[in-house]
Amino acid sequence: METNIQYDQAISQCRDIFIKKTKDYGTAWRVLRTISVVDQIFIKALRIRTIQDKKTQKVEDGIPSEFKGIVNYAVIGLIQLSLNHPTVEELQVDIVEEQYQKYVDFAKATMLNKNHDYGEAWRDMSQESFADLILVKLLRIKQILHNDGKTLISEGIDANYVDILNYSIFALILIEEGKH
Repeated sequence: METNIQYDQAISQCRDIFIKKTKDYGTAWRVLRTISVVDQIFIKALRIRTIQDKKTQKVEDGIPSEFKGIVNYAVIGLIQLSLNHPTVEELQVDIVEEQYQKYVDFAKATMLNKNHDYGEAWRDMSQESFADLILVKLLRIKQILHNDGKTLISEGIDANYVDILNYSIFALILIEEGKH
């Protein structure tokens, strides 16, 4: 199946969860600062890695659920960066849907450009690598935060969130294909 279609299908599943949770909980996530979003993703990525290493789990939600959660927290991170002020503020569902679409469209465009240059190398990667690379990106964000948000030559926090989102989508596509 074509990557473009598979990507959209995986995003659709993530968006469905995100919007339903927004309707259930509102936008309570608006209070999260960047480090808190990073820590939420970190918890999920570390759980994936632990399940991979132990080859067993005791909590019902499996690895695909965690990758979907990472996608949605990466979108939250991007939205929070753009709004530039974590606060107790309720956003309307239609605004949340617009923002969600804006950032997944940007992430998809980034993926398509990188796929052009890298030849879809991700298709030959392991699920373990995706979890590890997500953890690397999170540690990079923590270092950028430690540097007061400044980088000398490296990409910023937003680019790391986009990569995290795309690695998670790649993992979901490969899981759907039965390769993981």
